[in-house]
Amino acid sequence: MAENLLFYGDNLDVLRQHLKDDSVDLIYLDPPFNSNADYNVLFAEQDGTRAAAQIKAFKDTWRWDQAAAFAFHDVVENAPSGVSQAMQAFRTLIGENDMLAYLSMMAPRLVELHRVLKPTGSIYLHCDPTASHYLKLLMDGVFGAKNFLNEIIWKRTHAHGSSKRFGPVGDTLLFYAKGNKYTWTDPKGEHSQEYINKKFTYKDASSGRLFQPITLTGSGTRNGDSGKPWRGVDPTSSGRHWALPGWVVDGLNLEGGGVQEKLDALDEAGMIYWPVKEDGKPRLKHYLDQSSGEVLGAVWTDIPPINSQAAERLGYPTQKPEALLERIIRASSNEGDTVLDPFCGCGTTIAVAQRTNRQWIGIDVTHLAITLIKGRLLDAHGPDVTKTYKVVGEPTTVHDAWTLAHEKDRYQFQYWSLGLVGARPLQADQKKGADKGIDGRLFFHDDAETAKSKQVVFSVKSGALKADDVRAISHVLEREKAEIGVLITMDDPTQKMRTDAASVGFYKSPWGTSHPRLQILTVAELLAGKKIDMPPSLDLRTFKKAPKAKKEATHKDQFLMLEEPREE
Repeated sequence: MAENLLFYGDNLDVLRQHLKDDSVDLIYLDPPFNSNADYNVLFAEQDGTRAAAQIKAFKDTWRWDQAAAFAFHDVVENAPSGVSQAMQAFRTLIGENDMLAYLSMMAPRLVELHRVLKPTGSIYLHCDPTASHYLKLLMDGVFGAKNFLNEIIWKRTHAHGSSKRFGPVGDTLLFYAKGNKYTWTDPKGEHSQEYINKKFTYKDASSGRLFQPITLTGSGTRNGDSGKPWRGVDPTSSGRHWALPGWVVDGLNLEGGGVQEKLDALDEAGMIYWPVKEDGKPRLKHYLDQSSGEVLGAVWTDIPPINSQAAERLGYPTQKPEALLERIIRASSNEGDTVLDPFCGCGTTIAVAQRTNRQWIGIDVTHLAITLIKGRLLDAHGPDVTKTYKVVGEPTTVHDAWTLAHEKDRYQFQYWSLGLVGARPLQADQKKGADKGIDGRLFFHDDAETAKSKQVVFSVKSGALKADDVRAISHVLEREKAEIGVLITMDDPTQKMRTDAASVGFYKSPWGTSHPRLQILTVAELLAGKKIDMPPSLDLRTFKKAPKAKKEATHKDQFLMLEEPREE
């Protein structure tokens, strides 16, 4: 089996450097977009000199600045002609503003996505109605207008008040193929109870199965076997002919023989319904349990958004429900196919691809996303899942980690380091800095009698380590009534710091094992493979001792995380 890949980095660089031509079967992308920004702000003219803001998790990165202006000219000069023409037309129409910056950043990425997509592949671009019409023209330029298949509207929320307009309730998904031989599995939806009550109103006397009588004839007359009378019924008299399904019904193969023989076989099998008080014409019994489901339209109202109590909720602002991605993945790929999400965020596409036996490639520019995805896969599939994928682009040396913390973004360093130990970043319900000294949590279970959730709390230090930092995590440990506290640090602790940590004592598990209550782990130790000293966790499905610690997948606290980490 090919290796699944999770990339940390700018997706444009990753696409150009790591992905081959015609290597992906299906692409889903949900690029960040400021749908809540004032319309006038998005289209306000900018002079191109504003400095680009530092990228933060969950923040929209599309701004009209010098980088965006350069991206625009690069697309105009180097992209395929259709894309270049579209971008020039956008500048004439909307001017140099944040919307043009957004399109300038998206254009080269879409060109690369077209390159890596197989001829039999397709792409779904999830977007906000504010930008969908511009993206539609851009997609026409990249993939060709003839390869546009659908504009899908997903009802993501209930109607709500909106100033002087109809309430916005839907997102747009632009569905394109690369060619005319794209994969399509003809998915079906579930019949509503209202539909079943209306259509399947008959019950088979012998089996009790609900069925719907459907016609056995087609329009127009025929001179052959299909136009002859059968059991006293002449279809020709009403301008029709016998038209039978060519499929297997309850093990009855109808592919061979003449029309009259097939009708006899169906009748002998009890599959013909003979009306008494109607027109007297025989009909085929189409059973409810034979129905493949409802034909899906391009307006999806049957997939609700993730509510606040949903088990799959991670607290990620743009998280999409797994049901939405499962419909897309099952509709446009087969098992073993490769699914790509270049803006993979909290990893819903990856989670569904893994569960439905697809290969996958995920790309994201934040370590928060990479940490969440690794934890999500671990929760769903257990420790062995780490053998099925490779992470590319994360720090692998102490020097890399120092560069991330001190020259790039210490917030991303925090997310990355928590990911090394399988911890989740913490949600600060108040403003930045109000997290009370906790950067992350990890839950475990070692009590078979109560299955009580127990916790490890984390503090991450990228700067100079001080004795006060050890005392602070000790206070947090007591305040939170946590079993274990861990201080992750770039610097090596002094012997005095280790002595202070050791003085906090030990946590004794029901297994009879002892574990230091306060542990200091350096980045160098973590990269060398050192683990938290903690009890083996219960397997919550069997309440037996598991070989390795595993987090509870439904504990609400562990699905909450920081929008921005606290200041040190």
